[in-house]
Amino acid sequence: MKELIVTVQDEVENILLVENGILTEKYVDSKYKKRLEGNIYIGKVQNIFPGLQAAFINVGENRNAFIHLKDVLPKVDVTKEGNVDIDKQNIGKILKVGMPIIVEIKRDSYNKKGARASTHINLPGRYLVLLPNSTFVTISQKIEDEKERERLKKIVREKLPENMGAIIRTSAVNKSAEDLEKDLVKLIEKWNNIIDIKFDETDYPKLISKADEMLDKILIDLMDKDLKRICVNTNELKEKISEKLRNWNKEDIEVVCDVENIMLKYNVQKQIEVSENRKIWLKSGGFITIDKTEALTAIDVNSAKFTGKLNLEETAFSINKEAAIEIEKQIRLRDIGGIIVIDFIDLKDEKHKKELVKIFSEELKKERTKVQIEGFTKLNLLELTRKHIYSE
Repeated sequence: MKELIVTVQDEVENILLVENGILTEKYVDSKYKKRLEGNIYIGKVQNIFPGLQAAFINVGENRNAFIHLKDVLPKVDVTKEGNVDIDKQNIGKILKVGMPIIVEIKRDSYNKKGARASTHINLPGRYLVLLPNSTFVTISQKIEDEKERERLKKIVREKLPENMGAIIRTSAVNKSAEDLEKDLVKLIEKWNNIIDIKFDETDYPKLISKADEMLDKILIDLMDKDLKRICVNTNELKEKISEKLRNWNKEDIEVVCDVENIMLKYNVQKQIEVSENRKIWLKSGGFITIDKTEALTAIDVNSAKFTGKLNLEETAFSINKEAAIEIEKQIRLRDIGGIIVIDFIDLKDEKHKKELVKIFSEELKKERTKVQIEGFTKLNLLELTRKHIYSE
């Protein structure tokens, strides 16, 4: 059973997803930390760096946002021919210092890096994501039924304005044309309100559309995915969430308030502590370590105390299978994004390598975000990329 635990204390909101008693996702939303991700601004081009094919955009925040040429050019459908050759483009001919530009923050600033911006605006709804600056329709890869995929794409294409595109979310499965149209109309209206804002040279940069709160995003993502209960620690929060669910016609989700220590009641405190450790022990006696750097996240698998009664190859394969399951769990729990490199215990048998990737791929189907396995390198490191769900 999927349950959401939401607690508020000292302006800090903890959001935990628990599935059959196991903590699978956790997020912290602090009112003391300003989040920009998802915000849409009328920005001003501050600096252009042709050698980097990039620019800095003043969005009115403490730091300028970084934008690359590929996020300035129109977003394209990679499955179609005739796309613009980015290598033949020059950002200096597209952007000029001082000009206004509408951008969305795709990633918050972290460490010494500023926020990442893009002109590829995404307006997420319950069943669809509107792409007002694109003209193609894509659909979640998690929707595998081909007839349903074609039905959904046909409905959306018929309802979309010619100059707009959309992403069809997994929550759209088996939804009626009327449900999809209602969602689309709301998103188009939101976009029209954004572009209708009047401004002059003295009136930008400025924020023109604030992103939904983290809790709202999570509720929208989960309420159509078998979420059964939400447990909160204040009556005010209970009323707030209950009202949102009524507006979304999801009153079948139970909302309960427990002012006592619900972390202990749900037995998740220890799981939270483990998720913050560098080293995670496996039941077999082996362990994994997780080290994050600015460039990537490195995960190492170690046999440690486990020797087993099998030969070296079978022992390594046994530990790696257990580690693969735990690694997927930790990646999701920590919301690790970017490049991830896994150093499994060396396997000589190619069949074992393929089986390990298959097991890992099956575990990754639990993800709510895009994960791409790139395969083993010449040094026997498994490479993958993962799009984080929320910025740190």
